[in-house]
Amino acid sequence: MKSYTYSQKKGSDISGISPTILSIDCGTQSIRILLFSATGELIDKEQVAYEPYISPRPGWAEQDPELFWSSLCKASLILKERHPDLYASIKGVGVTTQRDSMVNIDVTGKSLRPVITWLDQRKAKPLYIPNPFMKTAFSLVGMNEAINKIQSEAKCNWIRQNQPDIWRSTHKYLQVSGFLNYRLTGEFIDSAASQIGHVPFDYKTMKWAGKGSLNMKICYVENEKLPELVPPGDIIGTVSKDAAAATGINAGTPVVACGSDKGCETIGMGVLDPSMASLSFGTTATVQTTTKKYCEPLRFMPAYPAPVPGHYNPEVEIFRGFWMITWFKNEFAHKEIASAAKRGVSPEVVMNEMLSISPPGAMGLMVQPYWGPGLKNPSAKGAMVGFGAVHKKEHVYRAVVEGLCYALLDGLKKIEKACGKKVTRLAVSGGASQSDEICQISADIFNRPIVRGKTFETSGLGAAIITAKGTGIHDSFESAIKAMVSYDKTYNPNPVHASLYHQLFSRVYTKLYPSLEKIYEEIRDITGYPEKI
Repeated sequence: MKSYTYSQKKGSDISGISPTILSIDCGTQSIRILLFSATGELIDKEQVAYEPYISPRPGWAEQDPELFWSSLCKASLILKERHPDLYASIKGVGVTTQRDSMVNIDVTGKSLRPVITWLDQRKAKPLYIPNPFMKTAFSLVGMNEAINKIQSEAKCNWIRQNQPDIWRSTHKYLQVSGFLNYRLTGEFIDSAASQIGHVPFDYKTMKWAGKGSLNMKICYVENEKLPELVPPGDIIGTVSKDAAAATGINAGTPVVACGSDKGCETIGMGVLDPSMASLSFGTTATVQTTTKKYCEPLRFMPAYPAPVPGHYNPEVEIFRGFWMITWFKNEFAHKEIASAAKRGVSPEVVMNEMLSISPPGAMGLMVQPYWGPGLKNPSAKGAMVGFGAVHKKEHVYRAVVEGLCYALLDGLKKIEKACGKKVTRLAVSGGASQSDEICQISADIFNRPIVRGKTFETSGLGAAIITAKGTGIHDSFESAIKAMVSYDKTYNPNPVHASLYHQLFSRVYTKLYPSLEKIYEEIRDITGYPEKI
C-alpha cells in the first residue's frame, strides 16, 4: 500500500478552525480520509491506494474487506499525527463508499470471504422463474432479460448457490459502508441511502423489500441477515474504544449515516432540487438530480435513495463512461504518452490539446458510447459513424468525448421528462472534470451553464455536509450546502457551438440506436457477445 498526502496551501491558517468533520470515502482503488471545516474547506487529507481487485478466476473481481479497514486505520493515524488538535475537535464522522460491493460477516464480526465488487462479472443461476403470465408481462415491457440479468449479477445468489456454508454462517450481509460503520461503532446499522445494488431493497419506500415482492424474489436475503436501516443524517452510533485505538478518532465521536458515493457527490455539488443536476465524469459516467418525487427516467429502473431524507436521486448511467478516455489512451495515444513523459505532465494534458485541434462536431464523426450494454439495451454495442479521409486521431478523441456528453444529455432529457422539471444548471465532478476542454465541450452540448466544485473530493464533501447536519453544526441540509459548497469555475455555452451540437444531437445521435438496434441484435446472435442470459 502507498499513501498520498494532500498538500495544504502555504500561508493557510487552520489554527482557529472548529469544529471539524471527518469524512471517510472508500473507493475502488483507494480510501481517503478527509478533514473538512464547517464551511466546507478541505483542510487536509490522507489517501491510501490499493489494487482495485484481485481476480482468482477470469472475470472475477474480489477484494479483502479487511484491506478497507486497515487502510482506513492507517490513513487516519497518519492524518492525526499531522493534526492532533484538529482530531480533538472532530464533531462527527461520515462514511461514503462504492456501490454494490457486499461483505459477509459472521456473528463475531469477522468477514467470511472477499468482497465481490461491483466490477465482478461472474454469473449466478436465476433464482426466480416467473410463471407464463408474468413472463409475458415482463416481455411486453422489455424487462424479461433484465430480470434474468439482475438475478445473475446478484452476489447473494451466487454465494448461496456456490458457497452455501458461507451463506449459512453469514450473520449480516452488508454494503462496504455498513461494514465500516460496524467496525467504527459495533452496530449493524447503515444508511438507507447506501442501499444501491443487488439487494432486496424497495427503492420507492426506502425500506427492505417485503417477503413476496419482486425485489426479494430476485435478490433473496433473509431479513435477519440484513442490517437495520436509518435515514441519512441520523446518528448510527459512536466510535468505540477499540475503533478509537485503531483509528485515532476519539471514542464517543458520533458516526452519521450518509449515502453512496454518487449520491454524496450530488449533494457535494449542491444539487438539492431538480432544477439542477450533477454530472459525474468518472469510470461510470452518470447524470443525477435530487427530487422529492419518485420518478423513473428509464421505465422500471428505480430512482435511488438520496442522502437527503425523503428525497430520491433519479439517475442515468453510462456504464463504461469516462473509462473510455483510458481505453483511448491505452489503445491509441502511445505518442501522447511518450510526449507527456518528456514534458513531465500527465498524458491527459497532452490529450486535451488534441481537443483544441479538432473542431466542434469532429468533422461529422459521431460516437455512440455503449462500450458496455445496459439493462434496458442488452444488445447494445459501441459505434463510430461518419468516418472520412479527413479524420485523424484528434477527431476520434473529440468524438469520444462528445459521444459521452450526448449520451448524458439523452439521460438528462429522460430525467427532465420523468420529473416534469427543466434543469437549468449543471454541476460537474469526477476525474475528467479536471479538464477545462471537456467541461467546455459539455457546456456547449448541454447548452447550459456548468459549474465545477472548488474541491475534487466531492463525495467526501457530500458526506461532510450530511454529517454537519446530523451533528447539528448546521440546522438543515439547505444551510449546510449554502455554507459548505463553493465553485471554482463556471463554463458558459458558446452559442455557435451549442447550435451545431443541438442539430447533431437531435438529427443524428438520437437516431443512432433505433437505427442500429436490430443490427446489434444480429451481431449478438452470430457472435454470442454480449452473452444472452
